[in-house]
Amino acid sequence: MAPPVEMPAPHLTVVPPAPAEAPKPAAGTASETKGASAEGASAAGSKTRAPSPAAAPAGGDGARSGMDVEVLARNLAQMMEEGGKAMAAYLTPRHPGKTDDMAEDIADALKTVSHVAEYWMADPQRTVEAQSRLMAGYLSVWANTMKRLAGEEVAPVTKPDARDARFKDQGWNDSPIFDALKQAYLVTAKWAEDMVEEAEGLDPHLKHKAEFLVRQVSNAISPSNFVMTNPELIRETMSSSGENLVKGMRNLTADLIEGKGTLKIRQTDTSAFEVGRNLATTPGKVIFENELMQLIQYEAATASVKKTPLLIVPPWINKFYILDLTAEKSFIKWLVDQGVSVFVISWVNPDARLAAKGFDDYMREGIMTALDQVAIATGERQAHAMGYCVGGTLLATTLAYMAATGDDRIASATFLTTQIDFTHAGDLKVFVDEEQLASIERKMKDMGYLEGSKMASAFNLLRSNDLIWPYVVNNYMKGRAPFPFDLLFWNADSTRMPAANHSFYLRNCYLTNNIARGLAELGGVRIDVHKISVPVYSLATKEDHIAPPNSVYIGANLLSGPVRYVLAGSGHIAGVVNPPARGKYQYWADGPTGPSFDLWLEGARESAGSWWPDWISWFSAQHPDEVPARAIGGDRLTPIEDAPGRYVRARS
Repeated sequence: MAPPVEMPAPHLTVVPPAPAEAPKPAAGTASETKGASAEGASAAGSKTRAPSPAAAPAGGDGARSGMDVEVLARNLAQMMEEGGKAMAAYLTPRHPGKTDDMAEDIADALKTVSHVAEYWMADPQRTVEAQSRLMAGYLSVWANTMKRLAGEEVAPVTKPDARDARFKDQGWNDSPIFDALKQAYLVTAKWAEDMVEEAEGLDPHLKHKAEFLVRQVSNAISPSNFVMTNPELIRETMSSSGENLVKGMRNLTADLIEGKGTLKIRQTDTSAFEVGRNLATTPGKVIFENELMQLIQYEAATASVKKTPLLIVPPWINKFYILDLTAEKSFIKWLVDQGVSVFVISWVNPDARLAAKGFDDYMREGIMTALDQVAIATGERQAHAMGYCVGGTLLATTLAYMAATGDDRIASATFLTTQIDFTHAGDLKVFVDEEQLASIERKMKDMGYLEGSKMASAFNLLRSNDLIWPYVVNNYMKGRAPFPFDLLFWNADSTRMPAANHSFYLRNCYLTNNIARGLAELGGVRIDVHKISVPVYSLATKEDHIAPPNSVYIGANLLSGPVRYVLAGSGHIAGVVNPPARGKYQYWADGPTGPSFDLWLEGARESAGSWWPDWISWFSAQHPDEVPARAIGGDRLTPIEDAPGRYVRARS
């Protein structure tokens, strides 16, 4: 069920401010690009906003006052011309006989939804009851609308969630017609969700897929996504005499050209950022490299440093500099400023030559080779390790492998939004079943890797009302350029994944949960995560749709050593990338131990602000000894190049 449009890389759950609000850069994520208000940054304010038309009801004198009919006619003609260019940009890369990637996805979606339809159509009485329920909702909306048009004040039949940014424009409430359109849409969306929820006898995975698909269709057909059914867009079009539509069509053409015929929706102004210039600027050197990774050591910023160094294992699905954005948001810089000797793996952006590289290769040539080099550079046999997302999953399997082979070089482990048990892995599981995996593996076999945009799209579909449709409206209907936002630049900087590695990950984590069950093997060794006994700090984030907090909690409870489980506010990126100086969000800790996440949360202590200070206190207690600041490479390894290195700059 690969998504139909090319979107920026996963993770990625920040939720930035809606584009129409002209977001200003702030810490959040890919998802951060996540959880609309919870994950993203705040709106910038009038200085960064494009002038907006008067807030007159759509179709009224205020809407007409700025319209020049002749200019509108010319703009509509120009829009049609630009539309031809967009169509050419879509068709040019295609050739006869080429199979569209969407064909299998559409077939799978229709097959899934048909199972729900069969349930309701199998019993005529159920069919009538379902239709009657929908019609009753429409009649209630119609009756209320007639009363409003007659001057009565009536309570709405239904209303959107207070956090739903799609209907925040006052025109949706002021106009009885647009209010009726909004309510009819909400009635339909709720009815469709109920049809799936109440369908009995469906396979749980099939039902989960159907719920996800219905939600995606509902999000796509929202009246807020179309010019003629959105009062704000009508005002915009009238006040600019259609110039917004011309600009929007140009943006559409540009995005189709950029995506080589696939719609690559821009979420930010990518020209505003450059890795190594205003992102990933913490001073350091690449001290080692092989075909899978570069190892970066960062310059000490304090006179003394922690004796035991820290190795960070980022996800290979994204690039490591999510932890080293601007200086104000950089977790890596903050660590260095706290006196931590920091080493970071920067994974290669692989191509077909690395198709056979598997999970065990990433363990041996990634983490274990990096540990060898850290020991050479520092003279310390042991190191602490930190893994983020799938980097944490790899770290957990490596720790289990090391426990089985008697390797104790990792002194403690920190897991950031890391799943070890995938029983409750959330909506990403809708993309993983045997049929879909077989399709993915066929495509990877042909190319040798999975395009980063494919998995990126899946992550963005988890929050399509935050990460897709607001940008469709902003870019193509309002005709505005996306606002510069560093997290979204990173989110769009996707990476490829080697076929063997990605297949192992999907099958042993999402499909079979073999890692948690002790049935997976790495390097010929059966992996048993219960044997992990080192001290662990496990961080989850409350609104994470990629690594749900309950899933992270269950995985942490599989480990045998002492575990400090902490829950941060916000989502997968915003909750992690949360510098203390910003004073945002909160975290929970010290809940009662046991198998129940809900009981843990009920008894946990809430603290305001970032989790970073809590982590440094825990980390410093593990091995408190300090030594004089170390030179990069320790006079044993010759630096290859300045951080952030070549690997992270390679674009997909």
